[in-house]
Amino acid sequence: AFENEFVGMTRNPITLAELEAVRRRLKEELPAALTGNQREFLLEVVSKQVGPFDADQLIERLPIRGKDNHVSRPTVYRTLNEFVDAGLLRKFELNGRSLYQQESGEEYHDHMYCVECKQFMAFESQTLVELRNQVAAKHQFQVQSHRLIVNGICNDCRLLKRRKRRRVDLI
Repeated sequence: AFENEFVGMTRNPITLAELEAVRRRLKEELPAALTGNQREFLLEVVSKQVGPFDADQLIERLPIRGKDNHVSRPTVYRTLNEFVDAGLLRKFELNGRSLYQQESGEEYHDHMYCVECKQFMAFESQTLVELRNQVAAKHQFQVQSHRLIVNGICNDCRLLKRRKRRRVDLI
């Protein structure tokens, strides 16, 4: 039933033209959002993200204190919230973590989340949309959006566990 479903990252990093449009929109909507080089640098880094990320993952990718383009932790959190308010990012919770994802304008996409390596894989499923719509119709419910995150263990992590087990068994 799922052989025609798309699995993979559904959103590429935004283009330079999209980045410029976001900069203009942020300056109009949140004049304080881009007052410094740190926030401008964060906008560029965030624009290159593919898939969900949390603030700590973003901070790990930034230069350390004393280097060019260093951004303090409070500035990262504050700026991420400004980007959410401006509609550039979407924020959601997973296992107590706040995650951010580029606002793509897509109607929906869902995710599989590996609990071992903490990676996301986005997917689209017309079958899920049809089921969602059937359930909504049955309950006379008007759907505005949905979010599905399937927790599990990805194939790479499963294979890694299997290899580790085999080594132990040989001893």
